[in-house]
Amino acid sequence: MQTSLKSPLSNVQIELLELFADNYSDDELVELKQMLVAWRFKKLKEAANKAWDEKGYTAEDMERLLKADLRKPYKSQDEYLAKRKTAHI
Repeated sequence: MQTSLKSPLSNVQIELLELFADNYSDDELVELKQMLVAWRFKKLKEAANKAWDEKGYTAEDMERLLKADLRKPYKSQDEYLAKRKTAHI
């Protein structure tokens, strides 16, 4: 019976480790980092566009979201300190 061992590293991690085995200048490292960030941004943008299309969002939906106040209200400092003071009594 033959069993296969699963590597704790993904195929991407292995490929990057092999790539990073070479020495690069600081400028080349910056260029590589920019390429990786651009690639990741492209993938995220594709996923966002897919979700947008699947949900049928419109420009009006985006405007409504941009203008919406979705923040949770914070307790005022006075309210927090008052509760803290009464808890210690």
